[in-house]
Amino acid sequence: MAQAAAAPSTARTETTTYGNFRSIITGVDPTWQLGGFSLPDGTEWKYREPNATVIVEHEKLRVRANPLSRSHDRIQVLDNAKHMYFSTTKFRPPDDGTISVELTIAARRHNGRPGVLYDGMATVNLLDFDTGAAIDFFATNDKLATVYGRVLFPGVTADPPADLNRPTFFCIFNELPIPTKPGQPHLYRITYDKANDELTYFIDGEEVDHHREVPMKIESFVVALGLMTELPIDEDRSISVHGQGLTGEWSPLTVTVEHR
Repeated sequence: MAQAAAAPSTARTETTTYGNFRSIITGVDPTWQLGGFSLPDGTEWKYREPNATVIVEHEKLRVRANPLSRSHDRIQVLDNAKHMYFSTTKFRPPDDGTISVELTIAARRHNGRPGVLYDGMATVNLLDFDTGAAIDFFATNDKLATVYGRVLFPGVTADPPADLNRPTFFCIFNELPIPTKPGQPHLYRITYDKANDELTYFIDGEEVDHHREVPMKIESFVVALGLMTELPIDEDRSISVHGQGLTGEWSPLTVTVEHR
């Protein structure tokens, strides 16, 4: 008996490179823009250190802000990011498959407190301002961390989860037992599987974190590259700036979409 031909596979992989950091300086065909938010009072808050030095060496971006100066005394997400760029492109995960964002980051903190990750770090952040999703890596002189959260960004509304034992807004900072040094580059990759509600994190090719049952479907996200702190506002006063500075260096992104 003749056997029926197997159905053709629809699996395919698409890989793109996203960089063009010189457009930050020239303003020509910008692929990046200063991050920030429009506030209810009609003002805008920009993540911009006024004395930051921005350098593009071949394809890499380097930003130095020493010392840091920006802070906000009331809204935590405005206090955290000091100097940050958002991609002008939104990246869309496939309905059935994965999307991965990979890049190299080298981080250096100046005059900060040893061993305190949140005193200042260079970051990559996958941000969805519809759901509040924030999927990040943090890197500093002696600490690396993954971040998995749903954040109350200005303008974000979110329904409570079906399981009310779980919070609507949350953040997990996972400090990793991976040795690093000031200015040491590492290769970071975040993979999101929308159909299976999974996130997987890799450093230098090794899996370092994994989250299942992600409670929000991410339809699209921007990529942010930033210099940040993550110190909680204390009695209506920012404590995030005390003379420390940061330098971050980022390679272009490799974005890989795998369709199943």
